[in-house]
Amino acid sequence: MSDNLSAALTIFVSSLITLIVIMDPPGAVPIFLALTARMTPHERSGAARRASLVAFGVIALFAVFGQRILDYLHVSIAALQGAGGLLLLLVALQLLTGQESEAMADAGVNVAMVPLGTPLLAGPGAIVAMMLAVQQAGTTAGVAGEVAVGLALLGTMGVVYLFLRFATVVRRVLGESGTVLATRIAGLLLSAIAVQMVANAVQSFVTNAA
Repeated sequence: MSDNLSAALTIFVSSLITLIVIMDPPGAVPIFLALTARMTPHERSGAARRASLVAFGVIALFAVFGQRILDYLHVSIAALQGAGGLLLLLVALQLLTGQESEAMADAGVNVAMVPLGTPLLAGPGAIVAMMLAVQQAGTTAGVAGEVAVGLALLGTMGVVYLFLRFATVVRRVLGESGTVLATRIAGLLLSAIAVQMVANAVQSFVTNAA
C-alpha cells in the first residue's frame, strides 16, 4: 500500500508539472488579455472560469475515452506519443522564438471556448500527455495512480484559472520582460518533454518490432 501511495505521489507531481508546462499559464496571459480587452472585469472573470472548465472537460473526455478512440482507429499509443511529441516540439519552438498565437476573437464566437478553452489550453499536447499519464499511472500504481493524474489535472486547471482570473495583476507583477522570460523558460522545458516523448515512442516501436 505504501509503495502505491509513494508511486501515486510521484505520478501526481510529475503529471502536474508536465501539464502546467504544456498549458503555459503565464504565456496564455497576454493572449487572454488581448482577446478580452473589450470585456468588463466581471465578464473577464467569467471568461477565465469558462475557459478553464472547457479545457478541463475536453482533456478529461480524452483521458477517459481516448484509448477507445485509438483502438477504433487502429492507432497505437506509441504513434500518438510520437505525433504528440512532434506537435509539442512545434509549440515549444514557437514559445522559444516568440511567435504570436494566431488565435483571434471572431465576431459571434465565445472566446472563452474558442480559442481560449481549446485549442489554446486543451491542445493536442495536453491531450496526449494526459492520455499517456493515465495509461502509465494505471500500470504503475493502479487506481491510486489514475486518481493522482485526475488530481493533477484539477490542480493544473486551478493554476490556469488563477492566472487568467488575475491576468491583469500577473502582468503587472511580471511585467512585459518577466512574461516573455517565463514563456521562454516554458518553451525550453516543453522542448525537452517533446524530445523525451519522441524518444519513448521510438523505443516502444523498436521493442515491439523485436
